[in-house]
Amino acid sequence: MIETAHLYAPLHAELMQLLRSLTPEDWAKPTVCKGWAVRDIAAHILDTQLRILSMGRDGMLPSAPPDRPLVEFLNKLNADWIDIARTRMSPSVLTSLLAVTGPELANHVESLDPQAPALFGVAWAGEETSANWFDVARNYTEYWHHQQQIRDAVGAEPLTHSRWYMPVLQTFVHAFRTLPVIEGKAVRVAIGNLAWHLQCHNGKWSFTEEACEPDAEFQSTPNAAWRHLTKGCGPEGVQITGDPALAIPMSKVLAVMA
Repeated sequence: MIETAHLYAPLHAELMQLLRSLTPEDWAKPTVCKGWAVRDIAAHILDTQLRILSMGRDGMLPSAPPDRPLVEFLNKLNADWIDIARTRMSPSVLTSLLAVTGPELANHVESLDPQAPALFGVAWAGEETSANWFDVARNYTEYWHHQQQIRDAVGAEPLTHSRWYMPVLQTFVHAFRTLPVIEGKAVRVAIGNLAWHLQCHNGKWSFTEEACEPDAEFQSTPNAAWRHLTKGCGPEGVQITGDPALAIPMSKVLAVMA
């Protein structure tokens, strides 16, 4: 179990300190998220927090299922909100609203039973049903990497200390469980001086403590890993080798729905 619920409040405190330090010019700076400026990333964070509180805490579920593929549906949902926020929410209003939703979200995730079923499965890890702890960890990686996008855009100090970044990496590597099922194969995921091994047995990929000879390997610097796995950059800082049947899919693995 990857424990992240206790990190929501301090991570949000870092975000608030960052946002309150920005100049008007900073809010307009472009980020690695194509087409989105700093203010758009902040608006997106607010949107996701409102959604989790409304659906997960308050039980206000959509009246109908998505009428299109999930990624397409989410992209439309996100784009609609950004269009509204750009014309109706100033940076000051966004900051004030986030000051309310962030602590409420932190209280909510800490109140959850970690082992109980989450409202939604972590789709990018290939799960239709997930435990709360994994869904909470998934959302933690989202808040971390969106804050990182803002920090990257304005030249602020990155939150790459192991306290913040280790849970992100531990969660991100679950995305490699969606590789094509090829029985008996093994892959290695190395990020900086950390490494994880996965083996394919009984029709699924699972983590193993055995450092077996991999059929394919993903190697990345820590700074490139979050960018690559969140669709924030190309192959810079990432090297993928081995059996093309695994190496090519490894190059397309994402730890976000995009």
